[in-house]
Amino acid sequence: MTYWEFKGRELVNCTCEYGCNCQFNALPDKGHCHAVAAIQIDQGHHGETRLDGLRVGAIFKWPGPIHEGHGEALAFVDERADDEQREALLKIMTGQDTDPFATMFAVYASTVETMHPPVFTPIEFEVDVEARRGRMSVPGYVEMTGEPIRNKVSGEESRAQIVLPAGFEYEVADIGSASSRTTGGPMQVEFADSYGQFANLHLCSHGVVRA
Repeated sequence: MTYWEFKGRELVNCTCEYGCNCQFNALPDKGHCHAVAAIQIDQGHHGETRLDGLRVGAIFKWPGPIHEGHGEALAFVDERADDEQREALLKIMTGQDTDPFATMFAVYASTVETMHPPVFTPIEFEVDVEARRGRMSVPGYVEMTGEPIRNKVSGEESRAQIVLPAGFEYEVADIGSASSRTTGGPMQVEFADSYGQFANLHLCSHGVVRA
């Protein structure tokens, strides 16, 4: 197994309400799960292959709870990646070179039944975890935006976090409101003002790297 590790930031948007039952070992509140995700790798490597500055994204659709499987996925890989970097990123994203179920990549890959061919494409992505703001654009495929949750009465920004000391994706995530819409491609999703997850990531072949 080739060891990999990276530090980065993510924005994930799914069809659940702001709490996302899946984070608490419960069933998705819509009965199914559709999600869009983006990750900025600030510093990382797969073996000797550097991954600094690269981006990845994905669209997921599960007809029921994730653990029941039958999922569909489409992966986006930064077009700036060279051949070795592309191979490395796809291995990480599909749960390879990873301890069983140690990361969200490995967990989700085990539930996907239909994996569309990856798309090597420009990925416009910016995210500020602390501010709970972000945006991803994959031209011709999907647009995603995230912002803080706002108090329904005052309109002021409201901050909430989820802490998972033994999680397989993050230790702490800031929760916001996000919206996603596909503009083409083999998978179609659209949802607005739903669960937005902003998190700093530190992952490796063995799972979350904890302080």
